[in-house]
Amino acid sequence: MDDLLAELRTWLSDALPKWKAKWNGDTSWDALCDWQRMMAEGKWATASWPVEYGGRGLGTMDVLAIEDVVAASGAPQIPGMIGLKNVAPTLMKFGNDEQRKSVVRIGSTDEVWCQGFSEPGAGSDLANVRASGRLEGDEFVINGQKVWTSNGMHASHMQLLARTNPDAPKHKGISAITLSMKTPGVEVRPIKQINGGAEFAEVFFTDVRVPVANLLGPLHEGWMVTMTTLGHERAGVAVFAGRLEQRIRGLIEDVAKGDTRISPVVADELAEMYVEARVLGAMARQMLNKIAQGGTPSSEQSVIKMVWSELSQRVDTVVMGLAGVEGVTGDNHAAALGYLSARSATIAAGTSDIVKNIIGDRVLGLPRD
Repeated sequence: MDDLLAELRTWLSDALPKWKAKWNGDTSWDALCDWQRMMAEGKWATASWPVEYGGRGLGTMDVLAIEDVVAASGAPQIPGMIGLKNVAPTLMKFGNDEQRKSVVRIGSTDEVWCQGFSEPGAGSDLANVRASGRLEGDEFVINGQKVWTSNGMHASHMQLLARTNPDAPKHKGISAITLSMKTPGVEVRPIKQINGGAEFAEVFFTDVRVPVANLLGPLHEGWMVTMTTLGHERAGVAVFAGRLEQRIRGLIEDVAKGDTRISPVVADELAEMYVEARVLGAMARQMLNKIAQGGTPSSEQSVIKMVWSELSQRVDTVVMGLAGVEGVTGDNHAAALGYLSARSATIAAGTSDIVKNIIGDRVLGLPRD
């Protein structure tokens, strides 16, 4: 492990300055995709993938150590996280030979994937899927709508959930289907956010015809396929928890080095956030170690998700407070943009309200109405 991390630090000391010099502070989608390509070429972005797919075949704890070093280096977050962490492993497990060809292209950003899961009125209740995938000959005919689709405006492909048997029970009769976003009948519209960006999209399907060969996993068993995808997504939240711990540590170091005095209230808040981040990081490592040993995460993933999302918002609130008026009216609006962007943390990957219900039900055993 020490040799691996030494190799990574050497690689970062060469690659990161080159990327920064090339893009001169630009953090646009194209710039971040370029960084992901560099990380994939070095087999760092794909470290957990099998060697035959361009990875290193490393275990969960090794990958977490890599993420810690990358985060500490100040490297940007790679943009195609959904494809790398969620979709690619699902394609490896359930995909046919043609679908698995996408895995390497996901690493290089030649393909950017999104997940067509959430729908209006069924955001965090994935089993309530209403988008239909009617089987007609050797094609699926898809109609319906998806919403809050992360990276939807940039995505070239989608892992879609559609109800292929409307008469089946709620968690049955759902199929996972892969498709190109350029398929006729697919319309993508940006969702304008409070920070001015459009990280999410709504996607409409009108008589979209997709070959049956695009079925991912068994017919009507999309719930099983999706649980695999979400399992990787929730493991990814554990990685984000480690990066958040690094961020809070860096914030405290910056404040300690600065000339500006802070109030005891802010000092207490920083200390509390640091302690919570350390505990959160320990929980995340414990969960990832459990996965590495072949176990299945249970309640801890819900607790990690809830604490991570709410702590993320607190961090950006403190950063905004430290920036003061300058954060809004000055030339550098990073604090304000971070504050506004953090509002989505308690919505993405399951709203905090839903997660708290899960914790109350499955962890605390609280009675239902």
